[in-house]
Amino acid sequence: MSDQVPLPAEFSLIARHFRPLAGPGALNLEDDAAVLALPAGRELVIAADAMVAGVHFLPDDPPGSIGRKLLRTNLSDLAAMGAAPLGYLMTTAFPQGTVDAWVAEFAAGLLLDQAEFGLHVLGGDTVSTPGPLTLSLTILGTCAPGRALRRHGARPGHQLWVSGSIGDGALGLRVLQGKLPPDPFLADRYRLPRPRLALGQALVGLASACMDVSDGLVQDLGHLCRASGCAATLRAAAVPLSAAAAAHPALLPLLLTGGDDYELLFAAPPEAAPAIRAAAQAAHVPVACVGGFAAGPPGVTVLGHDGAALALPKGGWSHF
Repeated sequence: MSDQVPLPAEFSLIARHFRPLAGPGALNLEDDAAVLALPAGRELVIAADAMVAGVHFLPDDPPGSIGRKLLRTNLSDLAAMGAAPLGYLMTTAFPQGTVDAWVAEFAAGLLLDQAEFGLHVLGGDTVSTPGPLTLSLTILGTCAPGRALRRHGARPGHQLWVSGSIGDGALGLRVLQGKLPPDPFLADRYRLPRPRLALGQALVGLASACMDVSDGLVQDLGHLCRASGCAATLRAAAVPLSAAAAAHPALLPLLLTGGDDYELLFAAPPEAAPAIRAAAQAAHVPVACVGGFAAGPPGVTVLGHDGAALALPKGGWSHF
């Protein structure tokens, strides 16, 4: 008879599904912590985000897309800082009775994006919960010393820019909820954010302030204004829309406030515009100048297509 002690269910699950995700520094997920050496001449950038079923994703979303969205939303935070990914820690609270096949598909989604974005899991924790599926990820990245992009550098006279297209995620959620007709493009944009890592790193030295858009363009622009101590004007007619979003002109307030865009929102002096466009072209990400900053109390004025101030029912998403 074997004298080996059988693995508890938790460790068996980790060995089957999460150990294949581990990279250098994770110590094969056999110890209490990871040991990681920073690349020479780089500073550590750390961010954390949590996702809860029914709040940040739909409970019946494919497990692989849930894992990928968890990783990508955190990678978007690195992009907003102009940082390069290094690794991540992950905590999973699976509802009691979660089947092994669900976890396998979740881990397979993570493995896909680890390969695409060049990082590995370093450790974390796995528990069960009587509540909804709850996931938390702490992302680690690096940047050159003192070069991380911040929110507080916008100044009067600076231009306001966004990457990609705005509003697709909010519309995608409504597609998946059955509130809009089926649209695979919009559904995919909700489920799979596009972290703009290459663009974020290229904006270092060009952008004066930067953040990603997660809670709605207008609300997140308000956060940037408060950090920078100035006002902003947003021109709705200049906000870049996909063809799918442009097909819903009556939903403009939703497009500007709905969230789940995970695009970059940044400020820059006007003279940086040619270099920004060149950097965006090299990163294969479109950018658009959508307004500007001015002296005044922190706040956002949205101008409609007619040039008049546009009243919005809310600025964006809030958990409280």
